[in-house]
Amino acid sequence: MRHALIIGGSRGLGLGLVQEHLTRGWHVTATVRGPSDGLNALRQNAPDRLVIETLDTVSTAQTAALAGRLNGQSFDLLLLNAGIMAGRGLALGDVANDDIQNIFLTNAISPIRIADALSSRVAAGGTIAFMSSILGSIGTNDDGRAELYRASKAALNSLIRSFRARHAADDVTILALHPGVVRTAMGGPDAALDIATSVRGVADVIEARRGTGGQAFVDYRNQIIPW
Repeated sequence: MRHALIIGGSRGLGLGLVQEHLTRGWHVTATVRGPSDGLNALRQNAPDRLVIETLDTVSTAQTAALAGRLNGQSFDLLLLNAGIMAGRGLALGDVANDDIQNIFLTNAISPIRIADALSSRVAAGGTIAFMSSILGSIGTNDDGRAELYRASKAALNSLIRSFRARHAADDVTILALHPGVVRTAMGGPDAALDIATSVRGVADVIEARRGTGGQAFVDYRNQIIPW
C-alpha cells in the first residue's frame, strides 16, 4: 500500500486530496494546524489508513518535531499544500508589512523548509509535489492581477528549482502543481472548478509522472506551464 504525507489537509483542496488518495487505496498522513471536522470524518471511514498530525507550517520547531515523529517511516508522496492569500485587490503600498511577510513565509519559504526536513522520508522513486499556481508563472504574467499572491508563488517556483538542484542526486520526482481555479475559500464561489474535479486531476498527474524524475511545472490536466 502506498503512503502519502499531505501537508495542509484540514480543508479545501488539502482535504479533497486526502479524500481522493484514500479513495484510491492509499495510506495517508495529513497535517493540520488545528482540529478538522472534515479529517475526523474521513478517519471514521478509514481508521487504519488515515493518521492526523499537528503542524503549523511556519514553525521550524514544529517541523523538526514532525520529522522526528516520522523517523523510520517512508512515503511515496510528499505533497505540500498549505498556502494563504493576502492583499487581494490592494496596491502593494496599501498592504501591511506583516501581511507581506506572512504570505511569503507561508507560501514560499515554509514549503521548502518542510521539504528539506522531510525529504529523507520520501522513498526512492517517490514524488515531492508543491501546490503552486499558474499565477506563479513569470512567463504568463500579462495582467498583473493578484500581484502579491502571484509574487509569492513565483518565489516558491524559484525555490522549487533550487530545491531540485540541491537534491539532484536524489531519486525523486519534483512537481510544481497548478490545481486550476477552484471553488474554495481562496478561489471564491465563482471559480471554474469544483474541488472533486481538481483533486482528481492533481492525483492523476502525480500518478502519471511517478518515477519520471526531474522536475515539472504542470496543471491538473498535466499540461506544461512555463516557469
